[in-house]
Amino acid sequence: AEILEKLAGDGHALPQKVLDWRQLAKLKSTYTDALIAQIHPGTGRVHTSYSMAGTSTGRLASSNPNLQNIPVRSEEGRKIRNAFIAEEGCQLLSADYSQIELRLLAHVAGIDTLIDAFKSGEDIHALTASQVFGVPVEGMDPMVRRQAKAINFGIIYGISAFGLARQLDISNGAASDYINAYFERYPGIRTYMDQTKEEARNQGYVTTLFGRKCHVRGIDDKAPQMRAFAERAAINAPIQGGAADIIKRAMIRLPAALADADLSATMLLQVHDELIFEVPDKEVEDTKAVVKQIMEGAAHLDVPLVVDAGSDANWAEAH
Repeated sequence: AEILEKLAGDGHALPQKVLDWRQLAKLKSTYTDALIAQIHPGTGRVHTSYSMAGTSTGRLASSNPNLQNIPVRSEEGRKIRNAFIAEEGCQLLSADYSQIELRLLAHVAGIDTLIDAFKSGEDIHALTASQVFGVPVEGMDPMVRRQAKAINFGIIYGISAFGLARQLDISNGAASDYINAYFERYPGIRTYMDQTKEEARNQGYVTTLFGRKCHVRGIDDKAPQMRAFAERAAINAPIQGGAADIIKRAMIRLPAALADADLSATMLLQVHDELIFEVPDKEVEDTKAVVKQIMEGAAHLDVPLVVDAGSDANWAEAH
């Protein structure tokens, strides 16, 4: 697949056709065919099962069918979401936490520049680009912002210079320079990473900001590859696990809050940082307000939590 992508990127038509075909074949078998087979004859709906302890970080896992991996990134993949529609007279309301993992990173690592930026509602990727590449935010080249965005999100997952180079199509040396410049601007992030790795090594687990333990296997493995994988997992777990804690707190509070406000919305689905509700048309705006209020107040951090909410007759347009 990598070779095909490289050839397609160089402008060759046939490899692109093969890649397109593969993507469509996967969408058809995994989603179009499989989801239709999962429709419940009694309700006419698809019902997933959630596992509370299926992941080491505390995220919910969904199966039979997995409704947390319905594609969103590609144009074709998004079409699958068009097929998820609300009952007549209702809309689907999608509410998701904006950049929650970056916000948690700023909070747990105590990065003042990022905390201030989130508080004042600045464009965090443009700010990072400005700090790391030394260019003004005003009139910034969108490509420069895209590179900073890749680093911001990559850092959370312990991206290597090699991984970043591939993602941005730059040399390993340039990627390595970018990562070093990033740590120079935000030394607190490196400190957080080192402390978290140390913690995982000493106790075998790391904790989220609510004190939940995420166990990390293989941190002392003899194989450097396994060790590096475990270190990345240790760095990410308090962030991803903290986000999982926050949305669960919101989910627990929402049914009562909606009932108190005399709203009849039903919570249908949780997709990691996003909640999906089915809401009668005339209650959409009121429901949106309650959902935002409860989700944004589910934790009080050094940075504000922000929830984006949208609604439509189908899931693709609501998101």
